[in-house]
Amino acid sequence: MTSTTTRRAPRPSFRCTECGWTAPKWQGQCRECREWGTLEEASSPTGGPSGAPSLPITPVVPPAEPARPIGEVSAEEARARSTGVEELDRVLGGGIVPGAVVLLAGEPGVGKSTLLLDVAARSAAAARARDEGPVLYATGEESASQVRLRAERIDALDPDLLLASVTELGALLGHVEEASPSMLVVDSVQTIASTQVEGSAGGVNQVRAVAGALIAVAKERSLPVLLVGHVTKDGGIAGPRVLEHLVDVVTHFEGDRHARLRLLRAVKNRYGPTDEVGCFDLGERGITGLADPSGLFLSASRSQVPGTCATVTLEGRRPVPVEVQALVAATGAGSPRRTTSGVEHSRVAMALAVLSARVRVDTSSSDVYVSTVGGARAVEPATDLAVTLAVVSAARGLPTSPGLVALGEVGLTGEVRATVGIQRRLAEAARLGFDRALVPLAGSQELRPVPGVQVLPVSHVGEALGAALPQG
Repeated sequence: MTSTTTRRAPRPSFRCTECGWTAPKWQGQCRECREWGTLEEASSPTGGPSGAPSLPITPVVPPAEPARPIGEVSAEEARARSTGVEELDRVLGGGIVPGAVVLLAGEPGVGKSTLLLDVAARSAAAARARDEGPVLYATGEESASQVRLRAERIDALDPDLLLASVTELGALLGHVEEASPSMLVVDSVQTIASTQVEGSAGGVNQVRAVAGALIAVAKERSLPVLLVGHVTKDGGIAGPRVLEHLVDVVTHFEGDRHARLRLLRAVKNRYGPTDEVGCFDLGERGITGLADPSGLFLSASRSQVPGTCATVTLEGRRPVPVEVQALVAATGAGSPRRTTSGVEHSRVAMALAVLSARVRVDTSSSDVYVSTVGGARAVEPATDLAVTLAVVSAARGLPTSPGLVALGEVGLTGEVRATVGIQRRLAEAARLGFDRALVPLAGSQELRPVPGVQVLPVSHVGEALGAALPQG
């Protein structure tokens, strides 16, 4: 009696050409990158009766050099070097490591190319002082003349800054071989394509191949590489997710295009922390680092005008002062407006409800506008108390006490809850000249004295109002 084995046909799978996400059946929209019409059928090859793919046998290759004890490995090659931009060095963890590949992502027009062009010029000057090779800036989005005009505008012209307009991977690697640079900047990785790989520039296979080749060159030559990356409509990095896993550092450059402030955050860093934030000021003459961004977020008249209250937020580990402004005006319509900018709308609505129910400050017949100064974002719970005081100050027409800063989360019962980083926030407030600080009562016993700052612990919104608005 003979038996026959029926081999099952491979099940078709569908892969997104933009991000690489796979699905067992066709769908109109990719669930990963939310793009439409990008799923294409790709059947998996089978290598045995069970349908499992056959894996190639990897031959044993003698190592180029034997493994050494860890104590004999030199750590000098992994020392970070300054890029010449202190705020970027802060985010990277002291500078860029030779052989590291850094991905800088951000929305169009946020200033990615301007920042890296300035970094390239400063690094070229530093490399010349160390008697090292030039810096190579490869642009695939603009012509060399356009980049030259931007360099003139931001004063980023340096004789050791080499510029190449290239969109083909082989030509880019040829420039690297010929120039032997000390740093490589690629703007952007989605515009470079390899003739050895199918697909258009920016596709899954192309981005993977280009990134892999550049990473191999970086490790082989100990060459630091800075890559510019595009983002999708949802704010994620365009291309396959493997790109973020291949590179050593992933940073996001963000900011409102209508404001001057730009923030640089590290979401992945193999050589440093991921909770540091760099602040930049984007102006007509280029982009500059802000070691002290308080001038953008605090107005000179904050202690004389009703409806203002200062607070200190934490961007990573960095304390950033923020001024909250509120305006309460009689409404002419049946439904009052609630408009916010820079603060979380839901938390403002909760603060208004707490004021109405707990301290009898009724804004149900008034329009309420709450905003921050300079385009800053105050979305963490520690800013609740400042928002609450600013609204009451505007409603009563009484300015808050001069030199006051408010820190704390406000609960639905009106209590002022403890928050993280109070000690660091107080130190920043003292540096800026604030002499009084409202802090949550819980945990205040553990705070160390801050010279020049009178700490006022409060447990309820009513206590905070009495301390901040003594006239009322």
